[in-house]
Amino acid sequence: MRVIIRYFFRTLRLVLTPFMLLSEKFSTPKGMTRAAEDQALVDEASKDLALYQFSACPFCIKVRKEIARLGLNIETRDAQHDPQHRAALEAGGGRIKVPCLKIRQDDGSVQWLYESAEIKAWLQERFEPA
Repeated sequence: MRVIIRYFFRTLRLVLTPFMLLSEKFSTPKGMTRAAEDQALVDEASKDLALYQFSACPFCIKVRKEIARLGLNIETRDAQHDPQHRAALEAGGGRIKVPCLKIRQDDGSVQWLYESAEIKAWLQERFEPA
């Protein structure tokens, strides 16, 4: 019975994945426009961020849309298909759970932020214009 359930959900995921990715493509908002100097500051501040994600995860899609809306250049790392990124996520964050934002602080310490709502709130607090 477990095998049947497992294959059912795998098949469902295979069928829904293209629709989710197309939906993301068509519904991703345009990035906000900033002055060149302001965008350079934002790019500098976001260079120490990395988002560990799965491509078809709805929570990851939610975070990627927020990144696009804020006009951020954050590296995305595929923890589903890339074993090196998956291992780094498990070693650094302590578990394989996405989305996860890796935040490298100025002092060299690293913070791993899980939960899409928390990641969105952190990004808005840090990068939303006043």
